[in-house]
Amino acid sequence: MDFKHKVVVITGASSGIGYALAYEFAAQGARVALGARTTEKLSEIVADLQAQGHEACYAATDVTKEEDCRNLIQTAVEAFGGVDILICNAGISMRALFDEVDLSVLHRLMEVNFWGTVYCAKYALPYIQKSRGSIVGVSSVAGFHGLPGRTGYSASKYAMVGFLETLRIENLKKGVHVMVAAPGFTASNVRFSALTADGSAQGATPRKEDKMMSAQEVAHRIAKGICQRKRTLLMEFDGRATVWIKKFAPALLDRLFYNHMAKEPNSPLK
Repeated sequence: MDFKHKVVVITGASSGIGYALAYEFAAQGARVALGARTTEKLSEIVADLQAQGHEACYAATDVTKEEDCRNLIQTAVEAFGGVDILICNAGISMRALFDEVDLSVLHRLMEVNFWGTVYCAKYALPYIQKSRGSIVGVSSVAGFHGLPGRTGYSASKYAMVGFLETLRIENLKKGVHVMVAAPGFTASNVRFSALTADGSAQGATPRKEDKMMSAQEVAHRIAKGICQRKRTLLMEFDGRATVWIKKFAPALLDRLFYNHMAKEPNSPLK
């Protein structure tokens, strides 16, 4: 993989997969522009990267705000002259039955996961068309089949996937690469900030991390997928099995998903 001097914009870069992506691409010679809401943490990351001899910049970015997304892209352009790769990683999850969830939770999920992707892609696209670069959306298996207890999460990831696939088709003759990356359950902070039925943060995760893929491994696979210009990157057996079973036995997949999520500690499913 050769990303030397490529300009990579990463959202949700202050922790988890976004943090790992920042170091993955910097280590491969890329110039990284990082966005997240936590300015203090971003400043620390950029200072650390620069101390290691890497080129990095940042902009405080709440992806639900169009102007923040525009500013992040402009920060990258002013610092490095353009954008080659945009990774829309900022995301938030939820854990509640639709019967019980406040609809504001679903609005929040769409604002972050879907509109955050749309805003950043809108302002990065002219530069990526010029560089014939890549747009990546960090989605989930929930973007390919409904995940019980996560209606807002699945809806927002389905919307993200539909948007990115359409963007790919519109840019078929412009050399733009679009990839949907779908990690499985990952040892990252997104699970701790998952929203509950009333919109409060979940806090402690109900799942054990010892068998989960690390954020560093996810970042490495995303970088490799970009290099190979993959359309879809399903990182685990469960994700690949989901897509295959859905083609031939969707009703069976419904039952498998229900049973799997019902086994989760303190699951809202009965």
